[in-house]
Amino acid sequence: MAIVLALGAAAFYGSSDFMGAVATRRSAALAVAFLAQVAGLAVLVAVLPLLGPASVRTTDLLAGALAGVFGGVGVVLVYQVLSRGPMSVVAPTTALAASAVPILAGLLAGERPGPSAAVGIVIAFVAVTLISREQEEEPAPLRASLGRVLPAVGAGSVLGLFFVCLHLSGDDAGLWPLLAARVTSVPVLAALLVARRTTVPRSRSLVAPVLVSGVLDMTANVLFLMASRQGMLAVVATLTGLYPAATIVLARTRLGERMQPVQFAGLGAAVVAAAMVAA
Repeated sequence: MAIVLALGAAAFYGSSDFMGAVATRRSAALAVAFLAQVAGLAVLVAVLPLLGPASVRTTDLLAGALAGVFGGVGVVLVYQVLSRGPMSVVAPTTALAASAVPILAGLLAGERPGPSAAVGIVIAFVAVTLISREQEEEPAPLRASLGRVLPAVGAGSVLGLFFVCLHLSGDDAGLWPLLAARVTSVPVLAALLVARRTTVPRSRSLVAPVLVSGVLDMTANVLFLMASRQGMLAVVATLTGLYPAATIVLARTRLGERMQPVQFAGLGAAVVAAAMVAA
């Protein structure tokens, strides 16, 4: 079940990133992130009363609050780098960093995936690397390449810490750590909005995709939290880290972005990686 939940989280994260990135091309990343976080919070508040009682400790809420800080800042950074470069390059780079951090944390905590899963983890990294390859008419200068990759790595690493902190919450805490995370991240983003004097978009054509992005993101968070409680963090993070596949497929079908043969090979490798991890 953890495998299915992690793959579901990947699909929802990828779709959320696509919707958020599209909106960020028309509005400030900070404003988009704030509205998306508010939408996710509203969904969570509506759902929590329907889930019944949970055993919540102070440490669970603290872990969630810390996750909220990393998550709020990470989302803003991811939206910023997605809006500045082609999704087919930036999204996989952030995914590599976002999955590498919890995978390393899981291994340091003593998790030891089986041989098949270990090979699948390696193939997953190869898959995301292939997906990130884009053929350019002229090779980009080293400085320009680093200018695109390094911010994406940094954004992904911050987001990876969100997953680690969320995993630290107890198995019986229900979705309350997510509530603590969102109650923390929303005020943080609101403070940044005020400090930077950034206006929140009000156009219906722009607000709608942002709200959809927030709902998709919260759904993905719930699926990831459930998956990480049922399986090893290293394995769950690997499968969740395949989310650029959804982003790129949407970018191709909805925006007409071209994919190279090597990227299709990367998508195929992602399928193989998921099968081996699930074996």
